[in-house]
Amino acid sequence: MSNLNKTTDQYPLNESIVDNIFKDTIDFPGAALEIFRYQYSHNPVYRAWCDTLGVSSSMVQQVADIPFLPISFFKTHTVVSGIFEPEIVFESSGTTQTINSKHLVKSLEVYRQSFVKAFEREYGPISNWCVIGLLPAYLERQHSSLVKMVDDMIQLSGHADSGFYLYDHDKLAANLSVLEQAGTPVLLIGVTFGLLDFAEGFPMQLQHTVVMETGGMKGRRKEITRYELHDYLKQQLGISSVHAEYGMTELLSQAYAKGEGRFHCPPWMKVLPRDEEDPLLLHRHGRGVLNIIDLANIHSCSFIATEDVGQVHPDGSFEVWGRMDNSDIRGCSLLVV
Repeated sequence: MSNLNKTTDQYPLNESIVDNIFKDTIDFPGAALEIFRYQYSHNPVYRAWCDTLGVSSSMVQQVADIPFLPISFFKTHTVVSGIFEPEIVFESSGTTQTINSKHLVKSLEVYRQSFVKAFEREYGPISNWCVIGLLPAYLERQHSSLVKMVDDMIQLSGHADSGFYLYDHDKLAANLSVLEQAGTPVLLIGVTFGLLDFAEGFPMQLQHTVVMETGGMKGRRKEITRYELHDYLKQQLGISSVHAEYGMTELLSQAYAKGEGRFHCPPWMKVLPRDEEDPLLLHRHGRGVLNIIDLANIHSCSFIATEDVGQVHPDGSFEVWGRMDNSDIRGCSLLVV
């Protein structure tokens, strides 16, 4: 790519956009275009990508014109808008043989506002919940955005029994039983393999607990579909539905599904499907590979072309079916998850 070090001060950061990102009344198209112009001017990697596609700032007049940066660039480049010392660096999970994504976060407060407001839109004040995190392996990592989010939620809940659990399923089962008897609203949020391990060893009948999976098999178990996962958890834990959180290292926002794997975005986040054969062709809804606009990513890149395949519904909600096979960049071949 060319112009990797080229930036311009033509479009300074609009502070009013920053102040209004998380308001329900946000003008999403206007904010997205404003942030695009800022990031085109101040993000060398994104600017070079746009130039490679032959898209200049003046050519972008509507949201549909905005180019999306391949998510893999977070593995190979420093994706930042502006010059700053990051307050924290989030890093994706992986093995010693893989290259992990890194997200340099200028402001943890932006991340906190994003996940708190997104959660409370769907579930009410965090202080109403006892928050239990079942994040083995993730908890042992130092740079997980998921662990940071759940840790802050545990602190915000203020409940004496809120906390993390690694592999002490006996203690978790005992605490859940006490909380259930007391009728305490509990959020049990966990990675897929952790929830499966717990449900397998400690079947129970939960009435006051929301079980929320965040994905993440990481080779720990045989891959199963989300529907098979949810059916098993419902059977073992006596719940009517399994909730889910959709987020990733490269984003500062999350979407939530309260059942059947249909995710809903907060107002500052939008998902659009791109054509599986033509990665530059966007649709408003339908099947495709998911592109995400996350306005909270104002200091990195707000326009991300993911490798997740799914369905976007006319109301803006979406499902995730699987991931593109990295051996086929057109996205014709899928990994079943």
